Amino acid sequence: MKKRAYALFAAAAACAALLGCSKSNALPDLPMADTGQAEKETVDLVLWGAQEDEELLSRIVQDFKIHYRKDANFNITYAPQGESNCKDALMAALEESADVFAFADDQLNTLVAAGALEPVEDAATISEENLEGAVEAASVGGTLYAYPLTADNGYFLYYNKRYLTDEDVKTLDKILEAAADSQRKMAMDWSSAWYVYSFFGNTGLEVGLNKDGITNFCTWNSTDGPVKGIDVAKAMLSISASPGFYNVDDTGFLAGVQDGSVIAGVSGVWNAVAVKEAWGDDYGAAKLPTYTCAGKQIQMASFSGYKLIGVNAYSKQYKWASLLARWITNEENQQLRFELRGQGPSNRNAAASAAVQDSPAIAALIEQSDFSCLQRISGKFWDPVSAFSLKMAAGNPEREDLQTLLDLMVQGVTSP
Repeated sequence: MKKRAYALFAAAAACAALLGCSKSNALPDLPMADTGQAEKETVDLVLWGAQEDEELLSRIVQDFKIHYRKDANFNITYAPQGESNCKDALMAALEESADVFAFADDQLNTLVAAGALEPVEDAATISEENLEGAVEAASVGGTLYAYPLTADNGYFLYYNKRYLTDEDVKTLDKILEAAADSQRKMAMDWSSAWYVYSFFGNTGLEVGLNKDGITNFCTWNSTDGPVKGIDVAKAMLSISASPGFYNVDDTGFLAGVQDGSVIAGVSGVWNAVAVKEAWGDDYGAAKLPTYTCAGKQIQMASFSGYKLIGVNAYSKQYKWASLLARWITNEENQQLRFELRGQGPSNRNAAASAAVQDSPAIAALIEQSDFSCLQRISGKFWDPVSAFSLKMAAGNPEREDLQTLLDLMVQGVTSP
């Protein structure tokens, strides 16, 4: 891949570092190159972001255009693209895809391996500005390849204080009991392996990416150790048998919150505003509870995740695309993202603000972070785990041998 000229971008980033005492870390004016031409260049960029971020990104882009109006004329086109499947859209036509794009951190390794991303210039400054976990999530082999955007792509417990006390939400047993007693539900999506990880994550059973970066290892079917795979399966069957349990996706969870049928559920910060509107003063959030497994209480785990901004290595306006990525992720715009979208900043200063610290959802996510890990698994993980957990959610209606089901799941997860 041909090398990119970073000189102007490096100069701008260096100036930004010198302005660290200003109100925000917005980038300074970019000096124009001495081309001997009086006319400003025209910069065409395509920006991909989540559909629900359109209003926010439009505002950020407009500010960017105003800030650099002396240096160039901009045609910046926004196109909605889901962060969770951004990788697939990029790989379909990399050289014709977006110049700047938002994506989930678990796609980073693939994008780097495909040559879609180049190392970020001024990585030291960006690393210093952002939380350690976000920097790790944006790096491969210690090299920063993307710009950290949020530090909130995880999950925790929402609960209605009208029905549940702070003590109740410490254990799943109490939550399910309260839900059943009130003829209401505690919701969790067992069709998603992302959430189902919570039952295996703190048991000593393991899953992860092998050194080849392609295949997974998984011991969720282990028959050794203090907690065996079959112990987790039995615990899940016990949970699903409770009249207070409701296996439903994120849309169903929110609908239940709004109609009053759901009094607790596992979800993320993207639902914080809607849950607050539905429950008002009864709105509560906490880390995930413990659950009963192998005769003991085990803290439910979670995957932690981060949203990142990438710059297409094939962008014809790589310099300006990099500046736009830097602008979208600066302190001021991460704070704006929190105010408008309720998303937790990865920027250290923005994350330390009083408004962020006072958010119940962000506080719960931070508390849960002690029991979470980065999601580093290949695509073979999702379907086998989902197939297994849906059978557990249905109560194993065919009465299949649990160890056989666990073995089949692991076989699928670890397949080449």
